Amino acid sequence: MEAVGTVLEGLIGGLFNGISIGAVLLIVALGLAIVFGLMGVINLAHGELMMFGAYTTFVVQNVAKSMGGMAPEIYIFAALPLAFLVAAAIGLFLERTVIRYLYGRPLETLLATWGVSLIMIQFIRSVSWPMVIGLVVFAALYVVGRWVLTRYTDWDRIQDWANPLFLGLSGAIAALTWVLVQGAGGAQFVRPWFGARNVDVTPPSWLRGGVALGTTLQFPYARLFIIALTILCLVAVYWFLNGTAWGLRIRSVTQNRGMSACLGIPTDRVDALTFALGSGLAGIAGCAVTLLGSVGPNLGANYIVDAFMVVVVGGVGKLVGSIVAALLIGTTSYLIGSGTLAVILPPTDFFKPAIDFFTFFATTSMAKVMVFALIIAFLQVRPAGLFPPKGRSVEL
Repeated sequence: MEAVGTVLEGLIGGLFNGISIGAVLLIVALGLAIVFGLMGVINLAHGELMMFGAYTTFVVQNVAKSMGGMAPEIYIFAALPLAFLVAAAIGLFLERTVIRYLYGRPLETLLATWGVSLIMIQFIRSVSWPMVIGLVVFAALYVVGRWVLTRYTDWDRIQDWANPLFLGLSGAIAALTWVLVQGAGGAQFVRPWFGARNVDVTPPSWLRGGVALGTTLQFPYARLFIIALTILCLVAVYWFLNGTAWGLRIRSVTQNRGMSACLGIPTDRVDALTFALGSGLAGIAGCAVTLLGSVGPNLGANYIVDAFMVVVVGGVGKLVGSIVAALLIGTTSYLIGSGTLAVILPPTDFFKPAIDFFTFFATTSMAKVMVFALIIAFLQVRPAGLFPPKGRSVEL
């Protein structure tokens, strides 16, 4: 009986940890599902938006530590909305400057967002005060200069040659400013803010430890918090899409973009809002990930493929499908990768081949191989996912 109880505790613990991993995947995949379902955009920079949410949490934590008092205990409640806003602002900027010119061109969008993801990774590794000052100078020169030119010149006539010329001049002045500031500053001033190493985010004291059940089973408070946060995000997204005017506009554009435009719905604003919403959800996921361990510039690469698998398996644009797929993929990956399946099987000759099989795949990387193989086999049977789209959305 004791052995049975130990196995049962191990299985329950494995299921709980898998569900908590699936909860993080679900928050990331929610943004992807909304963006991909509405615009058909394959955004490979979505994982890096998650990374910006994680680093925002790191900065908020450091500010809270410097303030002292109760700030380190409640910083997570400031980090969550700030991570959402930072990621949403970056996503909005990305949509307005890159994505909006590539609608209907999936290959170009994929390559462009992949390039943007590499730029974001290198930015986090290298960002310093001289770089920020150079970027501010560039933005100020370009925005103010464009405003002056469009207001006091015949911009439509000269923009073909004036825009690239002004862009080049602004970039050259900003680069010169960057070099001059870098040479004039001290070692501490020019040092990168984050660097290439992972950074640690310390959870508040009330998120350490866990709820103990039995002799070895424990449910960590941090993972319980992540599950609760995921449920809150699901409720908020459902309410937004079904109970607000802009949510109804998003659903309308998703069903029939052409008819929505004919009825006066501003589809370009809907696209921008949707992209910002999806990006903000990625920022919240990044904040949640900091509770599970250290974060680094390559954080997004660890989740982006799994998040896309959640969207594909669940069914494009299907909220319920994303929920089911995230929990299935997260739980299956953890049960296989942690070796839980190999442990819970009876150690008899009959089960020895299965035990050896699951023991071979009892690593994180090999578990992903197994999960991807299962997903490929599943898509051969149901290529449209668990909950395929129906009605007009299939035809578009």
